[in-house]
Amino acid sequence: MNNKQYDAVIIGAGIIGNCISYEMALKGYKTLNIDKLGGSGFGSTAGSCAIIRLYYSSPEGVALAREGYYYWLDWNRYLNVTDPDGMAYYKNTGAMVFKSDINKNLAPVMESLDALGVGYRELSPGDMKQYLPNPDLRSYHPQKLMDDPEFGKPTGPSINGAVYVPESGYVSDPKLSTHNVEMAVRNVGGDFMFNAEVTDILTKDGRAAGVTLKDGTVIEAPIVVNVAGPHSYFINRMAGIEDKMNIKTRALRVEVAHVPSPQGVDWENTGVITSDSDTGVYTRPETGNHWLIGSEEPKCDPLEYVDPDDYNQNFTDQLKTQAMRQAMRVPDLPIPNKNQGLVDLYDVSDDWYPIYDKSDLPGFYLAIGTSGNQYKNAPAVGSFMSELIQYCEAGNNHDRDPLQYKMKYIDRTLDIGFFSRNREINKDSSFSVIG
Repeated sequence: MNNKQYDAVIIGAGIIGNCISYEMALKGYKTLNIDKLGGSGFGSTAGSCAIIRLYYSSPEGVALAREGYYYWLDWNRYLNVTDPDGMAYYKNTGAMVFKSDINKNLAPVMESLDALGVGYRELSPGDMKQYLPNPDLRSYHPQKLMDDPEFGKPTGPSINGAVYVPESGYVSDPKLSTHNVEMAVRNVGGDFMFNAEVTDILTKDGRAAGVTLKDGTVIEAPIVVNVAGPHSYFINRMAGIEDKMNIKTRALRVEVAHVPSPQGVDWENTGVITSDSDTGVYTRPETGNHWLIGSEEPKCDPLEYVDPDDYNQNFTDQLKTQAMRQAMRVPDLPIPNKNQGLVDLYDVSDDWYPIYDKSDLPGFYLAIGTSGNQYKNAPAVGSFMSELIQYCEAGNNHDRDPLQYKMKYIDRTLDIGFFSRNREINKDSSFSVIG
């Protein structure tokens, strides 16, 4: 039995859960992270592409991403610990985002980058050739599935160009980065419990009071934070709050392809991140001179919402479809006969924006709906979630007067009410991993 008492229980030990506990522990809270898996970052964080990018269509999105970017640049000093397993690191590559009618030729993105003073370069189709090996720059939009007879046939003579954002890249190892934060949490007095499944949220006098585990262990704490990733909606149901939220979350099954680089191209060291709304895929360089290829959820691709404890973990045609779409753009890309890549889950909200909020159960907090595009923001989220918890526990009404978070690295205040569970669905959302 674990009869320790904690100030806060954080359900989940992914990158965001660990960053929240680190920031709370720095503020003096005695924290416990509980995870049903065997270690930090073993869940959807391990499957993250760990892309650090600044291109968003809202100033809030750009601001939060830029704030997070600076934490990654300063990772070792921020955590103030040396992980015996090694330290993850940020690798800058630059990102080339394709203009298209779907994204309004990136006018809102450029406006938001301008508002934050983020540098970028507009590229003509001719300029783009220096960033891709021997590319085919014809248009293939709208995307189709592989069994469509028109699949792979160009629909227009040229794409519209691109925007290149040099301050973009990825973190070397998302799982290791999460273990790095665990070491930092332990260094400032926080605890972890793995292979432990939460089966109930305790309440007392109308507020959260801790959790019960599958083995019967009761852990008392006046603050409980749901950072359970694809299982977040299960936890909300246990707390009895799901029906009171306007925005809800679900587990989405996704596949990411790994494909070798074209012969003679050192993509691992010279490649850039690409976001190609014309072919409907994004890519980044991967260790072993590979391309990692994910879907941007074009309209033809089915969204497969699943039970996070019971879903198909084998590759389907979707993996090959994504690789073939990238091969439309880079015809020299070899498509192996044997599928390589990963199958994983996203925790996705109704409008693909995260929920960072209190809940209708006092003492119970939410950092959910984060998968696919929030890895980069995790350290900044840890900081403002710790402030949000302090703000609410001090008696402030975050629903009525949302926390205004003063960022640490950039001179900007973020209205955390933007991420409310009770917001209206954001009609400007891409409703995709682009966020």
